Formats: sequence, structure tokens, C-alpha cells
Amino acid sequence: MSAGLRTSANEKSFNNETGLPVTILNSPDDTEALVLEMGMRGFGEIARLCAIGQPTIGLVTRVAAAHTELLGGIDGVARAKSELVAALPANGLAVLNADDHHVLAMKSLASCRVLTFGRSAAADVRIDNLILDDLARPRFDLRTPWGTAAVQLAVSGEHMAANAAGAIAIAASCGVNLDAAVAAVGHAQLSPWRMEITRSASGAIVINDAYNANPESMRAAIETLASLQVSGRRVAVLGVMAELADPAGDHAAIAQLLQQRNIELIAVGTDNYGVPARGDAQAVISSLAGNDAVLIKGSRVAGLERLAALVV
Repeated sequence: MSAGLRTSANEKSFNNETGLPVTILNSPDDTEALVLEMGMRGFGEIARLCAIGQPTIGLVTRVAAAHTELLGGIDGVARAKSELVAALPANGLAVLNADDHHVLAMKSLASCRVLTFGRSAAADVRIDNLILDDLARPRFDLRTPWGTAAVQLAVSGEHMAANAAGAIAIAASCGVNLDAAVAAVGHAQLSPWRMEITRSASGAIVINDAYNANPESMRAAIETLASLQVSGRRVAVLGVMAELADPAGDHAAIAQLLQQRNIELIAVGTDNYGVPARGDAQAVISSLAGNDAVLIKGSRVAGLERLAALVV
């Protein structure tokens, strides 16, 4: 958006009933585009945030099994997130992920125009020819109603391509030049502890994704670790995934995925993954060399960003 419009956005995760009004009040008077993240842990919370922020464009990137303990499962998450689409005005725009059937189903709730994005052949803004470089940074062609552009991201993870496509779709819909929007997204960086890739003191690649975790984001981070072009060990240092309706099943599924990808598991502060929690994670990471890679990830309550800070 900032490539063509005077844009203001929330800091960090200012996405609740306190942070969102602060973001609005702190936005400059000449703001042309205000980006508001809306978080939720229950039904009605996004609807209340919409009443405050009064969005005209709504983006739903995906429905993941986050806070399922509080929402009764993945269908509850979808219902809570759909409050954004239902709140959009008739002259607004809903931008929906065509690759997520829960998100695409929200189309029926929209009283406004809908624009879809993703790898689906039916998407209005379509990701094509997606490949990852040696640090798992996506490169792809984006086919849009405004033309086709080659996109190279500076952030890691195949799943980041969809996020970029959604952002570009909104910018172009608001009149931002497609090439300018693509260039801006290509230089974008994530906030701290989100898919940060650095090197440890011993030379190993470290993926610090310690900000939070749910089963879907955990799978995405693990697939990123698996895709890195290293010849040595791949290690996942994982904390608990909190607020899940089926914690035993969700953690077991992650442990199984790690086994399938031949990734070593070190559990920190939890035995939910089916292995004993270990207290030597820092020592293990420090022992890794330049041809090794490690992922550090867990829910907010795990606080694994402190561990990541000790090893890089």
C-alpha cells in the first residue's frame, strides 16, 4: 500500500480492543490507507473490532487451528473470522484465499465485491511457477487482472507466497501500480521472532519462529526447515502449542510429520509430542555446524524467543 498511498499500520500485535483504537488514534491526519490487524480468541471479538475500525476492505489469509480450545474446533475459528467479511459495506471489497475452503466459503457472507487469490486455477490473483531459493524464499509469477509480475520475496517459507499475493491484490485494487506493489512486497520483512533466518555462533542456520504456534503454522515452519539446502542435521526445538481442542492429537501429528521429514525433535517444557522434555536444547543448538539447520518454535507461553537469543 505504501508504494502508492500514504499508509499507516498497527505496531507489533496491536490487534485487540486496546491496540486497534491506539493504532487509529496514532495514524497521521493525512493517512490514505490504514491497515488494521484484527485478532480474536472468541466469537464476537472481530465484529466488535469492525465496529470500531469500520473496514472497507477485508483480507482473510487462512483459517488455522488456533484457539480451538476456546472456539470448539476449526469450524468455530472460521465462524469467528467470517465476522470480518460480514461486516464489510456494500461498496467494500473482500479479499479471500482461494486455496483454503473455509476462507472461500466466506464468499457467501459478503455483500460486497470479492477478489480471490492463491494457487488455485480459479483464483482471480493466481500464484504460478512457485519455487524456493536456498533459504526457502519464494519466487513466483503472479497473474492478476492488472497484468503479470515476477515476485521475489525476502522472507522465508512457501506459505508466505499467499500472504504476499493477498497484499498485492489489495494494493492493486486501491490503484497502486502493480510493479510498485510487487517491489515493495519484495523488500518487506516480518516482525521479530517470525520466520527469522540467521546463523548460530557455530554457523548453523537458525529459523526463529518463536512468536507463536498452532498446528498449521507449525507444519509450515517444519516444511520450510525441510526445504533448506543443507547436508547435515535438521533439528526442531519445539515448545507447546497452546489453546487447542485436541492437544494430544495435534502434537502427535506434528511429531509424525517430523519423523516423515527425518527431522530430529527436541521438546522444551512439554511432553505433548510423545517424547520427554529436554533441558539441553541450548547445548544441542550450539553443537550444530554450518551444514546443519534448526527450527525454534512454540506458542507465546513457551517463551522460546529467549532460547533463540542465546544461540545467535
